[in-house]
Amino acid sequence: MTILLVDDNKVNLFVMEKILKSAGYDNCVSLTSAQALYDYLKIDELKYKPDSVDLILLDIMMPEIDGIEACRTIRRDERYKNIQILFTTALDDKKKLSEALGAGGNDYITKPINKTELLARMDVALRLKQELDWHMIHDEKIENELNLAAHVQRSLLSEPFTGDKLAVQVAYKPSFNLAGDMYYWEQIDEDRYAVMLFDMMGHGISASLVCMFISSALRDSVKKRVKPAEVMIELNRYMSLLHTDKEKIPYYFTGVYMLINTKEKTIEYVNAGHPHGYVWLNEEELVHLNNNSCAIGFFDDIDVKSQTISYESSAQIILFTDGVLEAMHPDEFEAERRMDKLATQTLSLDKPLLDYVIPREQQENQPDDMCMLVIQAN
Repeated sequence: MTILLVDDNKVNLFVMEKILKSAGYDNCVSLTSAQALYDYLKIDELKYKPDSVDLILLDIMMPEIDGIEACRTIRRDERYKNIQILFTTALDDKKKLSEALGAGGNDYITKPINKTELLARMDVALRLKQELDWHMIHDEKIENELNLAAHVQRSLLSEPFTGDKLAVQVAYKPSFNLAGDMYYWEQIDEDRYAVMLFDMMGHGISASLVCMFISSALRDSVKKRVKPAEVMIELNRYMSLLHTDKEKIPYYFTGVYMLINTKEKTIEYVNAGHPHGYVWLNEEELVHLNNNSCAIGFFDDIDVKSQTISYESSAQIILFTDGVLEAMHPDEFEAERRMDKLATQTLSLDKPLLDYVIPREQQENQPDDMCMLVIQAN
């Protein structure tokens, strides 16, 4: 524990140091000016990692740079946000004391220094500093764990894919470090490709944890069952495992799962309560991928039937989560109208997909996760 004593009067420094050492505070550093305080804290060296300074006893009235200005400077430095600053002053000017506290001071002590008052106020300040440090360490630990979880979640996302008969591109913008939107695709055999986009209820940690659980279950289900209706029924079974008698709010997600056969030129799909996607068939006909199932996880048992679309020469599929529509326009009908128009264009997969629907400057800090998939088959 380090305590800094800052006063241009050496007698005052001597008195405070003697009081503190008699009370067991051995690590005290006496400084005679605000500049000496800056030098000790290395205010100008922003990359410097400071040693622990817990408390500053700071005189208000000092030449050149007074204590109030020194306090403001320290408070602008993020490294020293938890340091407790107690002003020492012989002034009885309430306006000045108010200014000092407004500059970031935690408390003040009047001169001449009273030992009992000084130690009591220091005790309160140091206990607060200890609590703030504990919260900072705890917050850093949580942040590190969230970053690790986000890294794990992103590792589950499929990479863009370009083959002779099929190409898949994605845009993915979580609103938070952890997201409730997930996507996945896999080549089943030479001709068949499984593709899924889903949007978990809620945001943040709980949604992302359920996302990762379902993403793992999805991989296993695709390998064992392949067919869209069977995969969705299996995912619903996994979701039902999360429901307990104590948990009143059911976990659920909306999503589109499809099986694309490039040899037979078919798209078999299930849309489980998700915003309808689009298929631009042969650059001539626009088809909506409308709902044909309820959201996954609402009921323990569901009846799911897939639908199949055929194409002759080409098919462009656009899938997206509702966060994309919300970011496009506050009026959902206007957003859908714009998406309808976009869906009848053959999109370049070399261009960032969200640039087609949202200006670049509006893509950050959206309140909901955004995900958009474009699949092109020929």
